[in-house]
Amino acid sequence: MAEMDKSFLLLALLVAELAITCSGDAAVPVRMELTRPDVAASGLTPREMLRRMALHGKARAAQFRSGSSSSSVSAQVFPGKGDPNTVYRVKLAVGTPPQPVELLLDTGSDLIWTQCGTNCPSCYDQPLPYFQPSRSSNLPCFSSACQDLEMSSCGTPKSQWGNQSCVYTYSYGDKAVTTGILVADTFRFAGAAPNVTFGCGLYNQGLFTFNATGTGIVGFGRGPLSLPSQLKVDNFSYCFTALTGSKPSPVLLGLPTNLYSNSAHGLQTTPLIQSPTNPTYYYLPLKGITVGSTRLAIPESTFALTKNGTGGAVIDSGTSVTMLPPHVYRHVRDAFVSQVKLHKTTDDDGLGLLCFAVLPRAKKPRMPRLVFHFEGATLDLPRENYLIDYEEKGRREICVVLAEGRDEMTIIGNYQQQNMHILYDLAGNKLSFVPARCDRV
Repeated sequence: MAEMDKSFLLLALLVAELAITCSGDAAVPVRMELTRPDVAASGLTPREMLRRMALHGKARAAQFRSGSSSSSVSAQVFPGKGDPNTVYRVKLAVGTPPQPVELLLDTGSDLIWTQCGTNCPSCYDQPLPYFQPSRSSNLPCFSSACQDLEMSSCGTPKSQWGNQSCVYTYSYGDKAVTTGILVADTFRFAGAAPNVTFGCGLYNQGLFTFNATGTGIVGFGRGPLSLPSQLKVDNFSYCFTALTGSKPSPVLLGLPTNLYSNSAHGLQTTPLIQSPTNPTYYYLPLKGITVGSTRLAIPESTFALTKNGTGGAVIDSGTSVTMLPPHVYRHVRDAFVSQVKLHKTTDDDGLGLLCFAVLPRAKKPRMPRLVFHFEGATLDLPRENYLIDYEEKGRREICVVLAEGRDEMTIIGNYQQQNMHILYDLAGNKLSFVPARCDRV
């Protein structure tokens, strides 16, 4: 068979597969795998890892405070060697012939982009070669995709961008910036998806410069430029394997087989809330929090999304540690302190993390349960999804993996999402979750 015939057959099979997926009744969804740095091999101590997670969460929260979902996304890293080890990356191939890219999964943004160019004018170091867009199609500034960007302009005949090319700029909540041109090309994962729009980042400055793993970001938000939107899938899901492990995590584009039949095993569903001011984010109707056997005296209105786009609760793949509004965090902290019969340790890092001292050879202490109550669903977190118990240099601590935010928004981070199969039903506007062995999904 000729190469052209093979390519056509491969494309036809993928289109058929995606068409089935889009119907919501897919028997076999498109599957990708996420990886992240091996914690054991990173050289970080548990305390350092916890500190990086908290710093990353605070930097990430800057995105949501900015109030602009399509032009303000947070860098996935912060100053220091390596990354925070809780960022999930998907390996794809882009272009013809295929070139490898490694993109950070981000449900809090829409744009897909990777660093580009033979001699990228201002790119951070990455282990993979920069993507060469010589065969990619430049999108014009009058295209609908370019118009979907909040910050874009037209290239001129005398500019490096090319006449009438769509030039984009994303300014990030933590002062990082990426600028480049909008292009389209074939993406390859479980087949080939043609004409996917993405950004070729040529000027990437700020906190990206500390990332030595990913080549860019793949947006999984609710806007038109995200990967789920461009592939027109009605559902996507992911299942994050345990932080302390090294096994890959699955991402499924399409409805997972028999997911809803798992209701007897704890599957629960809650509505997704659409925000007119921040349409990219996945807001959830959080109603309250329980610590131990006590539901905290926090009014439901505390967690509500306001008409001007402030407050609310967002589930996010790119935030490491769940961030709580200051007064909510104090309620949770005080409840743990009153119920845990251990000495509260000094916060040497000034990050607001709650830790308790444990005798080195003592048995694993009993700790209060932590429960998030949503409309129609209850997330009763397993111990490993909100506590870290570690010993370092003769010092043993158990820490609550929650951090104090700076505003009224709650962000459910990926540490709390470990070993949960989480389905985003875009057509039904709801989110479902069920405990799972993610390495077996």
